[in-house]
Amino acid sequence: MKKTPLLSPLDWSHLVTEIPDAGLVIDKAASDTERAGLCEELGLLSLSQLMSHYRISRLAGGGYRLTGHVRAHVEQPCVVSLEAVADTLEEAFDVEFWPSTDHRDGGTEEGGQEKRVLEGRDVETLERGAIDAGRIVFETISSGLDPYPRKADAAFEWQDKAAAEPLKTNPFATLSKLKGKG
Repeated sequence: MKKTPLLSPLDWSHLVTEIPDAGLVIDKAASDTERAGLCEELGLLSLSQLMSHYRISRLAGGGYRLTGHVRAHVEQPCVVSLEAVADTLEEAFDVEFWPSTDHRDGGTEEGGQEKRVLEGRDVETLERGAIDAGRIVFETISSGLDPYPRKADAAFEWQDKAAAEPLKTNPFATLSKLKGKG
């Protein structure tokens, strides 16, 4: 059965028309329902805390910049024993939003695309006039998770039963018999 992804695990969108010229500063903590949805989506055993502090600033040319950090206390299943592995994530994000793709490559400025890539900022297209901070926080958490969490004392002991059994007949014994007949 294929799992359908959640449309928006964190519905933390901000309409650009509601962002003041001085910018918007937000401190946000995920609700129990949001944390449960994130656990399901990311395959976590628990997410006891998720807090984010971010700022949305206006950029010249009609763009917006979302900067901030996220802190989360997670428990993932160990890849060996399936026991809980606790971890604290602290990740930063820096994303620019532009109303069209014209600015995504740095505009008409020569070398603009290379400059943005080297600056380390992600660039997104502004959709439906809103900054989806929740999606960025979700992606930041997702990319910060250990892909192979393992308890310190977990040991995987694999045994190949076929390799442990002695070889009954040499597969080349039949060939050597045929060689003698020729």
